[in-house]
Amino acid sequence: MKVIDYKKVEEMPVDMEGAKDVFIRWLVTKEDGAPNFAMRLFRVLPGGHTPYHSHPYEHEVFVLEGKGKLVFEDKEYELKSGTVVYIDPDKRHQFVNTSHNEELKFICVIPYK
Repeated sequence: MKVIDYKKVEEMPVDMEGAKDVFIRWLVTKEDGAPNFAMRLFRVLPGGHTPYHSHPYEHEVFVLEGKGKLVFEDKEYELKSGTVVYIDPDKRHQFVNTSHNEELKFICVIPYK
């Protein structure tokens, strides 16, 4: 079991080619005893974005704050507080903060493979 204020979890810059002004906190991991899923909190600065990428596992995402867009394969979708997203395995995707003055924050849950 783990109970902690998220701000006490170390925030690190996302160090992936194609990422710009993105930070991550690994909120729940295997080290916490979670055998199946990891929960992460992403913070994207205004004008920032995750890489346009794919991987062999799904994502479940809940947007907490801010505005942006999801680039998914050849389409774009609006993101705002309260938006829920499911991303299929092996599909190219990117999260973009389209705001000029607000951060985009979202929870992302991924399975362990």
